[in-house]
Amino acid sequence: MTKQTFHISRLKPSIFQGKLDFDAVSKRQTSILAVEHPAERIMFVLLIVVLGALFCGYFYFVVGSVLNVIARKEADATSATLQESIGNLEQQYFGLSQALTPQEATDMGLAPIKQTQYVYRPGNAAAVASAIHAI
Repeated sequence: MTKQTFHISRLKPSIFQGKLDFDAVSKRQTSILAVEHPAERIMFVLLIVVLGALFCGYFYFVVGSVLNVIARKEADATSATLQESIGNLEQQYFGLSQALTPQEATDMGLAPIKQTQYVYRPGNAAAVASAIHAI
């Protein structure tokens, strides 16, 4: 019995039509993959440690940012409460100071100001940050 070979074309077969020797290639690569490099285990552990440190650092900074935003909002709320109470105290002060006469003031130990001095702040030294730019 003759063995027949089937070709796609009558011309010279292409490299894809030939026979590939997978046995020789797999034996060579298997022997290469069986050998472990001496520093491979150390490098793998080092890679895991570095990735773990980066992961922990990422969460540390994310949590820190969130807590800072929360603390800023609480500080703004506390500041608003303090400003409201200062306003109420100023209102009470002005109400009480209208009833104060110069005679009562001297009886309490208050004296008129003889020399008035003012403080000048050049530039934006007294500028207040706006809450519009908050996160």
